[in-house]
Amino acid sequence: MAQVIWTEPARADLEAIMDYIAIENPAAATELVRRVLRHVEQLAQHPDSGSRLPEFARSRYRQIVEPPCRVFYRRTDRFVVILHVMRTERLLDVRRLEAAAEE
Repeated sequence: MAQVIWTEPARADLEAIMDYIAIENPAAATELVRRVLRHVEQLAQHPDSGSRLPEFARSRYRQIVEPPCRVFYRRTDRFVVILHVMRTERLLDVRRLEAAAEE
């Protein structure tokens, strides 16, 4: 079983998405965060269940998708490190993902 660790940038990403949705629909924002957290927690038991990133031919990063969010992570032998969360309609900024991985 792997331990799931959230980086501060990933926490801030999810909070920003929640805040944006909550402007119009607080209940939907809360439910989205609940779904994302539940999906991420499954990575503790199944760290390889996420897909490889379509933006890279080869990469150490993986993703899970909980619409409308993409959650990017990297796994090690003992950890699943959540690096970045973004809305699915946005383009991935690779620099942001790599910067989060360096923290």
